[in-house]
Amino acid sequence: MKRITVLLAEDHRLVREGFKSLLEHEPDIEVIGEAANGRQAAQLAKKLRPDVVVMDIAMPVLNGMEATRQIRKDFPEMRVLFLSAHSDDAYVEQVTVLGATGFLLKQTSSEILARAIREVKKGNQFFSHTISKRIKDRRKNSLDRGEKGGNQLSSREIEVLQLIAEGKPNKQVAAELGVSFKTVDKHRQHLMSKLDIHDVAGLTRYAIAEGIIENAVRLRIK
Repeated sequence: MKRITVLLAEDHRLVREGFKSLLEHEPDIEVIGEAANGRQAAQLAKKLRPDVVVMDIAMPVLNGMEATRQIRKDFPEMRVLFLSAHSDDAYVEQVTVLGATGFLLKQTSSEILARAIREVKKGNQFFSHTISKRIKDRRKNSLDRGEKGGNQLSSREIEVLQLIAEGKPNKQVAAELGVSFKTVDKHRQHLMSKLDIHDVAGLTRYAIAEGIIENAVRLRIK
């Protein structure tokens, strides 16, 4: 029997190891890779080609939503199942627009997680019971909003925005992305111009509001 291959993307090591331990008891599921941030998840997805990526939303360097955007662009057949501590409508809307096939809360049981992986591998959608009805009711509005705002920033601009909002200076952003300092500064100026926001604090608030980073990342922003 061919097992379902899974990539786990979760920045908290203990949580990631817990998921892996739970899934090791499933005879038809195999964890073939682990990622501690969104960029690593996108890279490993390209390298390992898993059937299903179990993706956290809030991760450093690159958040799970942008990682999913990159993965789905290159591998539209790859299934992405979000596993998050948050079930806010804004998160659910954004991940469904991105093409995620499932959304579970982290307190879900191992049986439900395994079932969700099997279902999304088949091409079916699977959502936690507490949010499935909300998704059905809001699907059309979510798609409309995604079309209006989803393309406002490019994938690279979102990467730069997240790193800036996490408090990294231009030099460090350049090192993270493998580009020049001038390129980062250019992206930064484009972001400010496009969003009509002209300071880092404002960019951070925007990133929090859009779910690009969590509020806890920058508690010092007032």
